[in-house]
Order: sequence, then C-alpha cells, then structure tokens
Amino acid sequence: MTEHREEVDGVVRAPRGTGRRLHGSIAHKIGVAIVSGTYAPGDILSSEVDFSEALDVSRGAYREAIRALAAKGLVESRPKAGTRVLPRARWNLLDPDVLTWAFAGEPDAQFVRNLFELRAVVEPAAAGFAAERRDRDDLRILKDALAQMRRHSLATEAGRVADRDFHDAILRATRNDAMMVLAASIGAAVSWTTQYKQRARALPRNPIPDHARVYEAIAAGDPVAASAAMRVLVDLALQDTASAMGTDVQPPAIKALP
Repeated sequence: MTEHREEVDGVVRAPRGTGRRLHGSIAHKIGVAIVSGTYAPGDILSSEVDFSEALDVSRGAYREAIRALAAKGLVESRPKAGTRVLPRARWNLLDPDVLTWAFAGEPDAQFVRNLFELRAVVEPAAAGFAAERRDRDDLRILKDALAQMRRHSLATEAGRVADRDFHDAILRATRNDAMMVLAASIGAAVSWTTQYKQRARALPRNPIPDHARVYEAIAAGDPVAASAAMRVLVDLALQDTASAMGTDVQPPAIKALP
C-alpha cells in the first residue's frame, strides 16, 4: 500500500507518530523548506494548530521540532507573534543538520564557496599542525581511513565515512580544542559535497591520491608539505564540486601561512 503524503506550505506531510524520530523528521522537513528558500527570512510559519493538523502530528512533536530549529538559529517563536524565519546571518550554517538540509536540494553556489573558503583556511593549517603533533594512534587512524577509501571508493557510503574519518583524524591530531570543535562541521561538509558531486554522474576524477599525499606528509612530520598537500586537495575538491554544479567557481585566493 502506498503511503499517503500531502504537501502543506511547501512541507511534505508526514504520517502521525511519536518520539524523537518524529520531531526530527518534522524539523528536517521544515528545515529543508527554510534553507531551500521555500520560506524566506521574515516569513511567519502557520500556527501550531494548523501545522500539526496539516502534518498529522501531535502539537507536542511540532513544538519539539520548532525548538530544534530555534536552537540552530533558523526560527524564533514569540507569544502571539508566531514563529518567524530568522535572517540567514542568524543561522548556524555549520550545524551538521543545517548542512544536511542545504544539500537536500540544490545548494546555493555562494554557500558552497563559503564552505570551501572555510576549509581552505582551516584544513591546510590543521594538516600542518597534525604533521608536528601526531602520534602513532593518529597515524594508524589516518592509514586505516585511507585504506578503507581505497577499498570501497568514495562512490560508496563506506568510502565516504572513511573520508570523513580521515579529515576528522587530522583535526584531532592538531591537539587544538578550538579546531577539534569544527570536526563534525568539516566532516559533514566533506561528506555532503562528495555525495553532491555524484548525483548526476560519477566522480570526475579519483581524489584518493590527494588524500594519500596529505597522509604521507603528515607521517613524514613535514608541516609545510602537509599544509600544501591539503590546500591542493581542497582546491581540487572545490573545482570538482563547481563542475557538478555547472558553475565556474575559482579556488579562494588565500596566501599560504609562513
């Protein structure tokens, strides 16, 4: 039997249910609608009663979803004023859920460029620090992740998980708590851009050798080479993503650290 769904204010109606999975599903649907532009900043969402009835969910589940969206800076709820979509500048764009919602449809080209500018600032420096500070466990994790990428390829979920683990391990090897906080966000950005590049066609090239060069430089304890190799990896990943989007996005002009 086909499950009946209905679209309400740009959000697909979900069957009634309870629990964290349900309000997570509601938050996902509304979050995608906001990030994709179906709802614009300043828009007022339908009332709690109308939304919960339209989506066939409990008012409690809907409220939990709105609280989750508010925590990520997407909406603001006030008594009598309702729930309003906040300006984009207030959104926590590095939240892994928000990144997921951004790539659920066609991501904004400027947003993708912004992500790669962040990566171009953070990851080459992180690779340099990792080359100086890594220990045996860090190298083992990096080597295992690289082996899994080679075994499964980045066309598979297992390969993309390994790719995320690779970048995560580099950030953790910096021994810099502030950089390590970015691990989930960088990992999500890596994973979603890799998936996006393969939506319509196979990956334009094999990026695993780029990762191998980063690993080799870190294993050799060469921070300059590690930083340079990571910069090349990020720049080529941006070019691949731009190609998949059909845009001409040039790598950000960021001078190498001395």
